Amino acid sequence: MIKGLSTAGIWSENIQDKLLPFYRDVIGLPVAIDTPEFVVLGTNPSGPSVTLGTHSEVKGRNTDPARHMVGLATDDVQGEVQRLKSKGVEFLGDPEKFDQVTVATLKDPEGNYVQLIEFAGGA
Repeated sequence: MIKGLSTAGIWSENIQDKLLPFYRDVIGLPVAIDTPEFVVLGTNPSGPSVTLGTHSEVKGRNTDPARHMVGLATDDVQGEVQRLKSKGVEFLGDPEKFDQVTVATLKDPEGNYVQLIEFAGGA
């Protein structure tokens, strides 16, 4: 039986040079499992978590970054946007507020889009 989301993965030709330092040091996700070619980020390695992996079929920057986005939950989108901008992170625009959610979309070092998501009422 499928139970739901375990991980959302981002693949690269080399995670150690750019992606791991970005997600660990800039974004601030804790590392649960760290191997040279596969990293699990989050407080619970069995999920939900973000994984970074080295893949032989992935070369260079993402050429279609809007196709697949990882969403990171926060209770303060505005504060996180300011914190990350101060570290040089590029955002696609200002945070957007919808009926029950506020979303801000940023680019990681390989051009993947990542969304910061704040649900109304902390849901």
